[in-house]
Amino acid sequence: MKVWTIGELLKVSADYLKQKGVEAPRLSAEILLAHQLRLPRIQLYLQYDQPLKDQEVEGYRSLIRRRLNREPIQYITGLQEFWSMEFKVNPRVLIPRPETEVLIEQAVSLGRETPSFREEGVQLLDLGTGCGALAVVLAREFEKARIFATDLSEEALEVARGNAETHGVQARIEFKTGDWFAPFAEEGILFHMILSNPPYIPSEAFGALSPEVREHEPRMALDGGEKGMADIHRILRDAGGFLHPGGWILMEMDPEQTLAAVRIIEETGRFDEHRRIQDYSRRYRVVMARKKK
Repeated sequence: MKVWTIGELLKVSADYLKQKGVEAPRLSAEILLAHQLRLPRIQLYLQYDQPLKDQEVEGYRSLIRRRLNREPIQYITGLQEFWSMEFKVNPRVLIPRPETEVLIEQAVSLGRETPSFREEGVQLLDLGTGCGALAVVLAREFEKARIFATDLSEEALEVARGNAETHGVQARIEFKTGDWFAPFAEEGILFHMILSNPPYIPSEAFGALSPEVREHEPRMALDGGEKGMADIHRILRDAGGFLHPGGWILMEMDPEQTLAAVRIIEETGRFDEHRRIQDYSRRYRVVMARKKK
């Protein structure tokens, strides 16, 4: 039986993934082999000629088969980095994207603009928390704030609670199950900031998504109805009733939806300022608005 070295196995695997049309085949091969061997990726190159045991090769082949089925790497490894922190993910939750960090950047910027947002008694909401990435980062960045996080999926909240515990902020985040603002309908609670990355893929475009997204990530976290605007419209319509005067709503969406979102904001008559913020590709990705004081 052939004895494989790390270098040989990487080359054969990357070539095979490329042949099968898998995106970023070399990177996929490296991440999965590092995961199988429980090594940092850089160690693969420092141990390039190291022979591998049969069980290591077989374990790696099972990971490659999952990738060939277009399962996202993050679900195979169970991890995704966000804001330089590792979060556990699985098919019950959406995989956090780099562009969602723009929401955190803007929240931190608002914390500098409005020092009172960093004082005791401030309440922040992550609406549709998924794996809990936004809520956990908010708890880290706003150390005196009380954080709330909602999701319609109790399974997603289980993942979020686990991530909060991993990062030591579980005592500062209150997780609630429900549809957008429904968990707070009878509580009279107001927030200083609301962050949300709602479903915004148009239903009519869902079939054109990559297999990694279309076949593996939870549709309820992606499908935003007609033109992708159903949840965006609901949240912006209702947000004013759950914000302190001078409080902010920050939402991620498709660049093509931002102007429509601004029109909704203006139509509510409850906000006195709005902004469109570009992502790292210099496309408008976040819309934010301040409730009238």
